[in-house]
Amino acid sequence: MKILKHWRHCRKGAFTLIEVLISLGVFALVSVGIVYGYVQSNRMAEFEAYSLAAQSFASEGAEQARDANWRPRDTPITNGPGTMDELPPCTNVIGGTNLILDIPSGGLPTGPCYVTNIITVTTVGNNNPPLRQIRSDAIWMFAPTGSQLYTNTTILLRAPDQ
Repeated sequence: MKILKHWRHCRKGAFTLIEVLISLGVFALVSVGIVYGYVQSNRMAEFEAYSLAAQSFASEGAEQARDANWRPRDTPITNGPGTMDELPPCTNVIGGTNLILDIPSGGLPTGPCYVTNIITVTTVGNNNPPLRQIRSDAIWMFAPTGSQLYTNTTILLRAPDQ
């Protein structure tokens, strides 16, 4: 009789096979969710690093164009390097199309990320006061996806003699 009571007590404290399988399934789903969340956050951080480097590249191009000489009150009116108007209204590709973004590389090497910087200078308004808009577009591709182009843009307004 004592053995029978002991056997009933042990049976009440055990898990069935179905309960164990369901708990393993729930554990597997939670584990997959945690790993997927980690991978996504890593990919988002890498994308942000690329985007920040491209924005810095676009800002650098806009500042280089802003640094050009522009004195519309000088005579004679001339365009080109070393003149009174070094960057007339136009569209230029600065430095070529295969420039490399300055991003840190860690982990597996994904190769360089190429960027194209397009500078567009336009005259804004009715020339009273004379203003120019400098637009710098950095066009790049995110390496892990490798199929979609992204553009970071910086726009500045500039008055003469600045």
